[in-house]
Amino acid sequence: MKVIRFLKPYRVAMGIAWSLMLIELAVELLNPLLMARIIDEGILNEDLDTVIKWGSIMVGMSLVAFISGVTNSFFAAHTSQGFGYDVRESLYKKVQSFSFASFNELPASSLITRMTNDVRQLQNTIFMSLRIMLRAPLLVVGSTIMALIVNARLALILLIVIPVLWLFLIWVLKRGWSLFEKVQTRLDKVNDVMKENLSGMRVIKAYTRSKHEEGRFRGANGDLKDRTIQALQFMEIIMPLLMVVMNLTLLSVLWFGGIDVASGGAKVGEVVAIVTYVTRISSVFSIFSFIITSFSRARASAGRVEDVLQTEVDLKDGEEVKQENKVEKGEIAFNHVSFQYPSARGKVLEDVSFNVNAGETVAILGATGSGKTSLFQLIPRLYDVTEGTIELDGQSIRSIPLEHVRKNIGYVPQEVVLFSGSVSENLLWGKEEATMEELIQSARDAQIHETILKLPHGYETVLGQKGVNLSGGQKQRLSIARALIRKPKILLLDDSTSALDLKTESKLLRALKQYECTTMIITQKISTAMEADMILLLEDGVLIGKGTHTSLIEDSPLYQRIYQSQFGEGEMHRV
Repeated sequence: MKVIRFLKPYRVAMGIAWSLMLIELAVELLNPLLMARIIDEGILNEDLDTVIKWGSIMVGMSLVAFISGVTNSFFAAHTSQGFGYDVRESLYKKVQSFSFASFNELPASSLITRMTNDVRQLQNTIFMSLRIMLRAPLLVVGSTIMALIVNARLALILLIVIPVLWLFLIWVLKRGWSLFEKVQTRLDKVNDVMKENLSGMRVIKAYTRSKHEEGRFRGANGDLKDRTIQALQFMEIIMPLLMVVMNLTLLSVLWFGGIDVASGGAKVGEVVAIVTYVTRISSVFSIFSFIITSFSRARASAGRVEDVLQTEVDLKDGEEVKQENKVEKGEIAFNHVSFQYPSARGKVLEDVSFNVNAGETVAILGATGSGKTSLFQLIPRLYDVTEGTIELDGQSIRSIPLEHVRKNIGYVPQEVVLFSGSVSENLLWGKEEATMEELIQSARDAQIHETILKLPHGYETVLGQKGVNLSGGQKQRLSIARALIRKPKILLLDDSTSALDLKTESKLLRALKQYECTTMIITQKISTAMEADMILLLEDGVLIGKGTHTSLIEDSPLYQRIYQSQFGEGEMHRV
């Protein structure tokens, strides 16, 4: 498991923990030997001094073992919790570098499970490995060796039984790994259904679909329950089997030990010591089902964590990037651009070409699914083009550092995303070092300043998750203000004025003209498109028209139909 590399910083703590564990183990292995001496040399000979001597040594050693165990727990907890912290941090950083294509392969619900449940499984297993997991097999091996030292003839029984049990446990471990991997996958599904339900609760209630959604959750939850029961039942079956074998072994030792004592081939203390070692081995095997369950789940979880950490970052600066290349004016050029989503059939954009001069406003119109949002996502390189090239200020977009490209683009997505925190904290996402004056100015230009002042604490009003305490139009304007505060060279508004009335939208568009940036607006409103310097018409991923309102109203049948649907045929003739 490559995820084990995160344990490197804790090698010293692990070494101390294992050393302390070995002290505990040594005491546990020596105690039966001392007990044999107490019986054979002290009790049977009625020598009280010998009993006190070896008894005192046993008590002292037990005290050392107790202190070692407590200290071991401290270092085991430090190592496991530090490991979990480091893995979660690495997972989070990795997820931050994902492209949208990666999120299609690893959905949010699965990533949440991997960063919480899977990491916790690994943490628990590491703690156990430092506390009891490694101690258990060593105790079996050590007890067998000590039994051979005490009386090799009686201990031969263990040499026959133990290897068979080890082979059985290895098979159980492999089978358990497969079962618990399926359990974690079902947990992903439960989290996915929960996430959809919680995020879409308003729609569910509006359409009275609660019972339907309860059925979906019941199905996913039931599947998780069934898989978990199947895995746990399999693991629990090994307990009775192991105990039957070990009890038969114990009976054999007692039987043959009794015969040897009667014939003078063994001492009573030796038989008691070997019985104690067999009992110790039995107690260890009794917790092996728990250890194997934990290890099986940890191995499955480690594979899922590694899947995230090893995901290739497909959007990054390549060899052609030049650090001196900058976005300074905001010119945009699409040269025969085609685009296809990973793992999807068919292109969503095909052979799209157009040029936008710095400072121009461009409106993009088209039906749902025509490729408008896909075109937008190519400009900040949320995806890379499949064919063709995109140029910013006459430079290939791949030759400009990715971070610089995105810092000079203000992107307002179709689905407004706000974060838990105050209004000002949400605005500062656009520019962390922005002053209060800059916050207010961007809010004024986005036509949201007056609304913010009416909130209970103004700019310090705390918003709920996703801005639930704001209306759709207020969220859109706050999102636009967040983009404006960074004074971008390119501003992308993906249907971001759909919830605004015509008067507010008109004020917003006039305010945008004060910014020295190229503005691209996806819209369904002809009134918005009429104000643009250029209009692009998309249909099924193909650019079928571009020009001004005047030229398109004369030459484009699609634009004419859109115009007529909003203003009526009579209005079109008066244009």
